[in-house]
Amino acid sequence: MSGTVDERCRKKEMPDGGADNMRSWEEEVSEDGMGNIKCWEKKVSGGGMSDMKCRENEVWENKMKKHKSELLLPAGSLVKLKTALLYGADAVYAGTPDMSLRTQSKFSLEELEEGIRIVHERGKKIYLTLNLYIHNEEAEKLPQFVDTLKRLKPDGVLVADPGVFYYLKENAPELNRFVSTQANICSAQTVRFWQAMGAKLCVLGREVTFKEMAEIRRQCPDIELECFMHGAMCMSYSGRCLISNFMADRSANKGKCAHCCRWHYKLHIRMKDGTVRELVINDENKDNFEYLLEEDFRPGEYYEVVEDEHGSYLLNSKDMCLMPRLNDLLGIGMDSLKVEGRNKTEYYAGVVARAYRQAIDDYYANPDGWSCEKYMPELMTLQNRGYCLGFHDGKITNISQNYEYTRTLGEWLFAGSIVEWQGDDAIFELRNYIESGEFIEFLIPGGLTNLRLTLTEFEDAESGEITPKVSAGQGKKIRIRPDKWACGVAEAKRLLPQYTIARKPQGLKGENAEMYGRKLAEFGELCRGEREEREKDNG
Repeated sequence: MSGTVDERCRKKEMPDGGADNMRSWEEEVSEDGMGNIKCWEKKVSGGGMSDMKCRENEVWENKMKKHKSELLLPAGSLVKLKTALLYGADAVYAGTPDMSLRTQSKFSLEELEEGIRIVHERGKKIYLTLNLYIHNEEAEKLPQFVDTLKRLKPDGVLVADPGVFYYLKENAPELNRFVSTQANICSAQTVRFWQAMGAKLCVLGREVTFKEMAEIRRQCPDIELECFMHGAMCMSYSGRCLISNFMADRSANKGKCAHCCRWHYKLHIRMKDGTVRELVINDENKDNFEYLLEEDFRPGEYYEVVEDEHGSYLLNSKDMCLMPRLNDLLGIGMDSLKVEGRNKTEYYAGVVARAYRQAIDDYYANPDGWSCEKYMPELMTLQNRGYCLGFHDGKITNISQNYEYTRTLGEWLFAGSIVEWQGDDAIFELRNYIESGEFIEFLIPGGLTNLRLTLTEFEDAESGEITPKVSAGQGKKIRIRPDKWACGVAEAKRLLPQYTIARKPQGLKGENAEMYGRKLAEFGELCRGEREEREKDNG
């Protein structure tokens, strides 16, 4: 240990004019591999703790001098893993269908091994999931699965079930144990519990407010903390929902959620003769009535039910986007910032990783001058249900729910990606239709700049057939010849490596454009209003 730490380990006595007033304590300090002070205990004799000067701030400041938050992206497949790394992820999380909530994972065991090798070769980290709540039949699989984990050597294993956590502790102590958001960690007390059990990292529940998060960080400086900052929100408590079991016989707690909360529901009425009829709402009668719910024990308190031709969306949360509050998370030193989206496309992984990578780097370069305005337009190119701040600023408001539509909307579509360079030819896999004269926009890794390309004809990558338009499907690929690049093929190859993604504009019209515009305005109102309210409370 360094001399500085040794000095802090010495036993101090503070004579204060008499034996009764003598204070003594011993500080025990341990270091991690980075030389950061990780923890200390104060053993106090005589006098009260109220007379002692708290040194938590000093130790935390020392840790923050070397601290940099990790950008964590989902990797639902090997291609998504590579895309996330290309666009700036520090770490990825993945799973296999057997023992995790990543049942939609496209990884085979061989691909997972390859993914781990690629991640480690690039000096990044990968975490695997073991975060389901097990029944006896799953418990029987634990020994084989844990043996596989020990062979794969991930940088951490995400666990929710205490029984699984204990089994890992006893049978694979060399693996870092992370506590999943499914464990519903919402307090410093719970963090300390899991820390005492041997956890290296705790993922805080989405329900934790920033005020609570900051207090947890202050009280628990010697364990790694992770929080969600972008992605879909669940109407249930950290995703522990039973609606999908009831409605579709698919367990959300085993990663098979049917998203029943986002289904279309219609109003019906029960007639006096016992028959049930659909309550038809049309242009002629939609303005004649308001439809209200009243709960038995809240007489006179009415909740409006809104329905249009698409149905009602009673439980349909907007997507979380904490870009406007990213400086909050970085300012308190959260160790890992997680993006949700294991079932999303590689376009989603690339766009989100690129925007947050640039935003995080810019914050550390100039914290006082940082603003979210530069990065939000990039995140708005994603299809979304409207954005909200989750619980970050306090309790959820009605603006955090989307009562108009359950589908995602956006002004851009995933066009495809460069899957390889064959000499000077770019092989581009299509993910959407493209017509002659329509431009596609390549997202250059390492910044927020883009490269546009307009094609008037399309050459099939295998057959060489030329067509005036192309559609996606069954791995359809086109060949982009060297002479198509206005910047020159050498520059294109430098700027656009394998797995570079591209998008195409999609003009929203009519009702979709109106609804999308309202969601943009609501998010702006939410960011301004809740920030002003929080500053008022703190002031």
